[in-house]
Amino acid sequence: MSYDTLMFLHLYTVVPCVFIGGFLLIIKKGTQIHKQLGRIYMILMLFTAIVTLFMPADVGGRVLNHFGWIHLFSFLTIWTVPTAYLAIKKGNVKAHKRKMILLYFGALIIAGGFTLMPGRYLHGVFFG
Repeated sequence: MSYDTLMFLHLYTVVPCVFIGGFLLIIKKGTQIHKQLGRIYMILMLFTAIVTLFMPADVGGRVLNHFGWIHLFSFLTIWTVPTAYLAIKKGNVKAHKRKMILLYFGALIIAGGFTLMPGRYLHGVFFG
């Protein structure tokens, strides 16, 4: 699969997460809509994180000529989603909440901010 295909697949799955995740953070917790959208959010986040593992880093240093610092957010997501799911299934609301906030701000807001750095695709889109 080409880098462009992977990049657009990543964008198509991560952009909805920004809105769904933000909505989930502000609505009442434990409702049916929260649970349903939460499942969609978790699936999209896992899928998009896995897609990024196939995309080589194009800014900064690389490990194994492929992985960059940005991939740490992918691994954060791959770890956080299942552990947050297991936490809520075990009734540990506090751990679930902490992990989901970490996921949203770490993997979406901070990592998303890095995509606006010079040399990245979205920097070119927004800043020419």
